[in-house]
This record gives sequence, C-alpha cells and structure tokens, in this order.
Amino acid sequence: MAQSVDLVLHSTIDNPALVEHICSHGVEWYRRGGGHECKWHEVGISAVATVTIGGTPSRKISEYWHGSISWATAKDVANAGSRYLHETQESITDVGLENSSAKVIPKGTIVITSRGTVGALVQLGKEMAFNQTCYAIQPGDGIDNDFLYYALIGTRPLLSSLTYGTIFQTITTKSFSEWRIPLPPLPEQKAIAHILGILDDKIELNRQMNETLEAMAKALFKSWFVDFDPVRAKAEGRSAGLPDEISALFPDSFEDSELGEIPRGWGIGTISELIDIDPARRLAKGSIAPYLEMKGVSTSGHTVTGVYPRKFTSGTKFQFGDTLLARITPCLENGKTALVDFLEEGEIGWGSTEFIVMCGKKSFHNSFVYCLARSEEFRSHAIRNMVGSSGRQRIPSNTLADFQVSLPPNSLVDRFSVLCKSLLEKISKASAESATLSSIRDTLLPKLISGEIRVGEAEKIMEVAT
Repeated sequence: MAQSVDLVLHSTIDNPALVEHICSHGVEWYRRGGGHECKWHEVGISAVATVTIGGTPSRKISEYWHGSISWATAKDVANAGSRYLHETQESITDVGLENSSAKVIPKGTIVITSRGTVGALVQLGKEMAFNQTCYAIQPGDGIDNDFLYYALIGTRPLLSSLTYGTIFQTITTKSFSEWRIPLPPLPEQKAIAHILGILDDKIELNRQMNETLEAMAKALFKSWFVDFDPVRAKAEGRSAGLPDEISALFPDSFEDSELGEIPRGWGIGTISELIDIDPARRLAKGSIAPYLEMKGVSTSGHTVTGVYPRKFTSGTKFQFGDTLLARITPCLENGKTALVDFLEEGEIGWGSTEFIVMCGKKSFHNSFVYCLARSEEFRSHAIRNMVGSSGRQRIPSNTLADFQVSLPPNSLVDRFSVLCKSLLEKISKASAESATLSSIRDTLLPKLISGEIRVGEAEKIMEVAT
C-alpha cells in the first residue's frame, strides 16, 4: 500500500516548534555538502526574543543618582572582562528609575552594546538597569537563554553588515530583525549551552580566584610596607600574627621622618635605591622578538594577553621579571601594569614606547617591584606628576625615580618576594589554563551553534584537549 511522504525544506520553516518536531521525528532525505542529520533552521533574533533599549535619568537632578540600583553603560559591558557583568561605575535611585526610560532587568539577561564598541555581550550577574547605549535581549518561548547568548557570540561577525551610521557605527532594533541565528531543537540548545557553559564556568572560577590572589598580594604589600601593621602590633605588645622568623624582621617601634612615622631603622630614600627605571636591554634592529601591545596589558592583574612575534623596529625593551607601567593617559589612570613572566630567562621582548620598565636591583625582588607599581601611593604620585598637553599627558621616568619611600631591610623584601611570588605564579598558571579553555570554547562554539558538530563529538574533543 502506497504511503504519502511530506518533503520539507528547512530554510522555509518559520515555526520553531515545527522545526523541533521535524528534527526529533523526521528522516533526512537530502543533505547538501555532507553536513549533519538536521541542518539548523535560522531565524531573526526579533522573532524569538524581545529587544529593549535602556535609558538615562536626568543628570541635572541629584536625587536620581547614587542609589541602590546598578546602572550599566556600554563602557561597563565592554570592560566586563568575563561572561557576567557584576559591577557598574554608576548607580541610580528608585526615583531616578521611575522618572526615566531606564528599566531594571533580571539576573542572567543578555545585554549588548549598540554604540562605541558595538556588539560587546554579557549576561547580567545581578539585577540592574542600563542606559540607551545598550539593548537587553530576553528570549521568548522555544529558545534557551544561555543558548541565545552563545548563538549571538557565534554569529556576531554578521554585525559588521548590520550597523548604521557614517561617522559612528550603531545597531538599531531593525538590526535584530536582520540578524539571524541557528535554532536547533530546545533539548539540543540546552545541551550546547551546557557544554560551553562548563568551559565558561571554569574560566570564571579562575578569574575570581586570580582576583582574590591579586588582592592578597596587594594587601600584604600594603600591610607590611605602607601601613606597617606588624610594627604597630609589636609596638602595642600584640602578636603580629606572623611566624616568629618573619615577625622578627620587623622592629617594635617607630621613628619620625619627613614622610611621617616610619619603622625604626628603616630610613628614607627614593625608589631608585631599590629599582632600576628603564634599564638598558639589547635587541638587534630587525630581529624577531615577542611583542606586547598596550591593549594586552590588564588594568587589574599582572598577566598579559596577545603576545606575538614581530620584527623589532623601535620601542621599549624588557626581559623576564620586569614590571611594565603604562606612562600615558588614560592607560596610567586606568591601572595598566604588568609583570613580565611570559618570556624565557634571558629572552628580550619589546612593546610600546608608552611603557616604563621597572626592575628590582636584586632579581628576585620582581614581585615587590610589581606590587609597589600597583600601590595607591605610587600610582597617585605618578598621576599627579603627569606632564604634557591634554589627552597626551605622560609621566616622565625620572619623576618616578624620585618617588620617596621608607626603605625596608633587604631581608624583609626577600621574604615578601618569596611569599608574593607564590601567589603570582598561581595566577599565571590559572590564566594559562583559562587561555586554553577559551581557545577550546572559541573553536567549539561556532561548530556547535551551526550544527557542524554535535555535543557528543564536542565532549570527546574536550576530553582529549583538557
């Protein structure tokens, strides 16, 4: 007895539920180019999600600002540094929210920048509002929120053809109708989001751990060499809370100095007594050497990204153990500072002429030099003494060399350097692991989103790679 068979062209189906049903119960009859069983149907973002623009309360009314509601801008999103946005530079009040077009959206919502750095994507780490430089994208029925986030990242290259404007590029609500993403069945969406989420969760865990370790290193430096906590404790007859052999390195009283009260016996000097500023490094012109751009330097941690081999022309030269400090505005104010741990011993790298190189006079004091460069007192001195025209201000190297500090004994700096080095090495190890995980994620993401590979294949790749 003859049976009737319906043949359906996937790209013509607009109903997500029907696509899911066919993929689950249908049989593939023809496939172009040897793809997978079910080539995912593509839909415009506006067909499966609600897109909402934010707003800004009036700047003229102070009662609208500095409240309890976090308020995100495109800058916050672009500088999030991870999948989730947790903190914003500004906040608004309930009254400000009520008297503006700003909207509070829930944790997990996807936010994309529409101006400036167009296409930066995050998910909110907590409930917050946002301004008109961003859109919130909230999924409808038939699409998983986390999958939508990854689908947007996987198809983000399409944005270059969907922006508007001649001088400043932007995206509008129309862009989301034209921006099409693959839409696999919902169970497949969840599986894809889960496997990519495993990688992102580990990267986020490493980021949080590194943030804690960096804070510990800076706090230890401040306690010992700025606030003199162990000396204060001993002077008051309290325990310094340190092992006896370390506690013994601190005096039990203070003396007056031109810098104020300092530990007895330490003395006053300039950092040039501890550190070489812009030391000579040899690198032949035209030779290929590791190159670091300013954008690869972090504002909050010592590790860098994006080092690549490049023919040396002219620039700042550095070696393993050096600290790099951005000398130019706004990089200096933003905190761009790095510890060179990405070179081999004896290897010379190079980078922007806007780096100042700082090196401890004793090679194993590298972590002490880095923490000094990160300290609030040192950075404030550098920022106050910038010179030059507006927008091109720099800190002269000799001004840094003249920065006055209390001079701790070498034995104490030695002990600090050993402790701090351990913390920074853990950060470097976690950062290297995150770089590997990011590479795996970035390789798998477009292939999973498009259906080129399935979740089972991706799991096998992850097992081998990790």
